Amino acid sequence: MSLQSMTGFARHLRNSAGAQISWEIKSVNGKGLDVRFRLPTGFEAIEQKARTLFGQRFKRGNFQAALTVDRSAGSAKALINEPLLKELARIAAQLREDFALAPSTPEGLMALRGVLEAPQDVLTPEDQAEVEDAVLTVLDETLAQLERNRETEGKALGEILSVQIDAVELLTQQARRDPSRTLDAVRSRLAAQVTLLLDASPALDEARLHMEAAFLATKADIQEELDRLDMHVAAARTLLRDGNGVGRKLDFLTQEFNREANTLCSKANAASITSIGLDLKAVVDQLREQIQNLE
Repeated sequence: MSLQSMTGFARHLRNSAGAQISWEIKSVNGKGLDVRFRLPTGFEAIEQKARTLFGQRFKRGNFQAALTVDRSAGSAKALINEPLLKELARIAAQLREDFALAPSTPEGLMALRGVLEAPQDVLTPEDQAEVEDAVLTVLDETLAQLERNRETEGKALGEILSVQIDAVELLTQQARRDPSRTLDAVRSRLAAQVTLLLDASPALDEARLHMEAAFLATKADIQEELDRLDMHVAAARTLLRDGNGVGRKLDFLTQEFNREANTLCSKANAASITSIGLDLKAVVDQLREQIQNLE
């Protein structure tokens, strides 16, 4: 499956079931799936089925969906309200007889309100059901278009994320190769720190001295943090390959990246490692910002 951005737009119009049907849909970032509809009067009954169509294609995002139905643009013809026309003709004839008025013309009678009924005013339940089915069909076509648009943006977003994940890997490799991590460099720093402990005033007792020395030795080792960073990089790349619906998992991974970067900075005994840790935090922040757009 393809990565999808949560931002997108689609508009689709089609003549069907004697009406011109148009859907316009916008989507933006969201923690869950939230759909807001703007429907013409008389189409409230389709909302639940419409929500189901959204759920079949999307997992996350805030959607605004607007429906327009213009039956006057369809192929159906206007109908004559014969009972009303007959009653108006009777009244016109009576007025002509009573007041010596000019005869009424067919055009004049047809122009009176209610004589001609537009298709939307005379839909049978069967006609309404046919239009509703067409509305849902056009909605599904619009959602397919929106899905394609979101996948196009998702592909571009995936390329950006890949570059940032590569940057995390590169910084991890730099930390592994840093001269401050050579055995001689670590021994030298530990020796200097232990000397400070031995010279402490008041003097530390033996148990406290051992505890402090063990703490310094543990802090000097960032191997575990670097190994976990490599694991997170591999996991992130797997998620990007898996595609759609991985935004939440990638967001969790950025938290793990950030935790390791913070630990790296706190354990660093060399300016070079601190610098790498700060660069790593900056890349992770950029990574997290981009992932917020991913479904």
